[in-house]
Amino acid sequence: MDLLWVLYSTLTVCMAINMEATGSHSLFTCEPITLRMCQGLSYNTTFMPNLLNHYDQQTAALAMEPFHPMVNLECSTEIRPFLCALYAPVCTEYGRVTLPCRRLCQHAKSDCYKLMDMFGVTWPDEMDCSRFPDCDESYPRAIDLLPSRDETEESPTSVQRDYGFWCPRELKIEPDLGYSFMGVRDCSPPCPNMYFRKDELIFARYFIGVVSIVCLSATLFTFLTFLIDVGRFRYPERPIIFYAVCYMMVSLVFFLGFLLEDRVSCNAASPGRFRASTITQGSHNKACTLLFMTLYFFTMAGSVWWVILTITWFLAAVPKWGSEAIEKKALLFHAVAWGIPGALTITLMAMNKIEGDSISGVCFVGLYDLMALRWFLLVPLALDVVVGVVLLLAGIAALNRVRMEIPLEKENQDKLVKFMIRIGVFSVLYLVPLLTVIGCYLYEQSHRSVWETTWVQERCREYHIPCPFKVEQTSRPDIALFLIKYLMMLVVGIPSVFWVGSKKTCFEWASFFNGHRRKDAVHESRQVLQEPDFTQLLLRDPNTPVVRKSRGTSTQGTSTHASSTHLAMLDEPPSASTSRAGSMRSKSSSFHGSLHRSRDGRYTACSYRGVEERTLRLDDPLQHCGVNRLNSHSRHGSLQRLESQSRHSSVRDLTITAQAIQSSPGNGIHRVVGEDATMA
Repeated sequence: MDLLWVLYSTLTVCMAINMEATGSHSLFTCEPITLRMCQGLSYNTTFMPNLLNHYDQQTAALAMEPFHPMVNLECSTEIRPFLCALYAPVCTEYGRVTLPCRRLCQHAKSDCYKLMDMFGVTWPDEMDCSRFPDCDESYPRAIDLLPSRDETEESPTSVQRDYGFWCPRELKIEPDLGYSFMGVRDCSPPCPNMYFRKDELIFARYFIGVVSIVCLSATLFTFLTFLIDVGRFRYPERPIIFYAVCYMMVSLVFFLGFLLEDRVSCNAASPGRFRASTITQGSHNKACTLLFMTLYFFTMAGSVWWVILTITWFLAAVPKWGSEAIEKKALLFHAVAWGIPGALTITLMAMNKIEGDSISGVCFVGLYDLMALRWFLLVPLALDVVVGVVLLLAGIAALNRVRMEIPLEKENQDKLVKFMIRIGVFSVLYLVPLLTVIGCYLYEQSHRSVWETTWVQERCREYHIPCPFKVEQTSRPDIALFLIKYLMMLVVGIPSVFWVGSKKTCFEWASFFNGHRRKDAVHESRQVLQEPDFTQLLLRDPNTPVVRKSRGTSTQGTSTHASSTHLAMLDEPPSASTSRAGSMRSKSSSFHGSLHRSRDGRYTACSYRGVEERTLRLDDPLQHCGVNRLNSHSRHGSLQRLESQSRHSSVRDLTITAQAIQSSPGNGIHRVVGEDATMA
């Protein structure tokens, strides 16, 4: 029967009163009662935390102060045993917790109710009589006073145990907000940051603000360069533009955080409610949620676009896909690049994992929650790095094999080498900052528990919470680590400027400011069709004459109207080509010299032979008619021959162009390689 009573009492405590603190300590030991109100009772040892979640007797004494008048005036003989049963319960065997009877609670409340109302003291909800077992016995019961096995094993003066982390009253949050800090619900980290001094936080904020402005300017320049000439950046290099746009938005969010300071990332303090300023968590703060959505979404999208960039380079270098073939997959690229970050962002919002960053003023994920840091930052970024590096190395190896195995002229060899160096430098400029960020996250998640324990040890007496038990290692984070992390998160977008930076970009901006417009779209399309394929150039016979392209942008050449003539002379020897070109120029000059342009814009058959012929035409109409007929016959024959040769040349131009297009699937890299000549 006694055993059933103990089990019933224990179950009642677990269901009625919050017993999280009772189960939080690892060493259950008794300690002497130091509360003056509870001294002189039938027991002299107690345990902490008590039934009302007070971790030590000093905290319990502060909570008992409102009841001192009732105890001193002895409004009831049951009030003192009942209060001590809750604030300083009797220490029994290991794991045993007993509660006072319901009749004891009812007698104490009914006897002292009027006196409590006079002093303005309300009966706490935690002391509601319905929460206690229905019995009518004094406290402590006889079974509670049996000698404990643990009392003789340890001296009361050497009582120490691990209470775990107790949330200070100043950091308590309303239960419906879903906050959590160091594994304790309804608790939030302090603001400003719990690790650094005020001067360190001010320096870090201005440092992040300056770097965000630099990165915002660089990525905005890349995006505006793309808008000036949209057709210049085609696949496989088009993802660089979207990559720059993503980190432009990341820089913008950090710049807004610099302007807002901690007005969004922190909750305001409430001194009247004993609430200090705390970190914002969850999605109840709309401004914080918006900053988080923008920052996390575009951070993940930027890394995905870099992977897509390596995929397009791989498709252009290994299976020799052309720009048009890669561009057909653009819809799939956009679906992956925007869909995956969107799904991760929605998942984090549903899990309420948004956290304010008091250092930068923004809201992000993984700042205090290690699980979110591992699965929503480290894993996606590491996966992007692995996939991107594998595809990048495969593409560079394919280009190097082309350079080593296929005989090329020195100029083409230099172009290919420059292009490979350009890809390598761009990739290093992206991978080094990203790998540094991943390293900072790994170091942070491995030392987070030590930093938190050190903070609790330094602030436990100030917050009146239990100090850590058996601290083996203490450490504080260095502000330089966080500055490096923020720096690398921002500068990872700057390599896009390296890719668009060239003489061609300077000329385009100069033309834009001078008000000059580029060529029309029809002419650009004609140039794209007339440009020879880089794959055909690499795989050609070394003895075949090479048609020189005009050096243009990274996506298409700036070929002239004579590019079709060069294609037509592809298989002709140099002497034949020279003589043919000279004959065409002479015929064209004689043809234009024999035509006269009238006022309506048409060419007539009138020729200008000098003053003598004009005088002859005025004096002799018959002779004038004869001369006209003779000249008409001769000019008609010349025109027919010239038009026949012109049509023959045009048909041959189109035939050779069509054969050049059909002979190879096309390669998008030749458009990128053309940029090296402009940069040289």
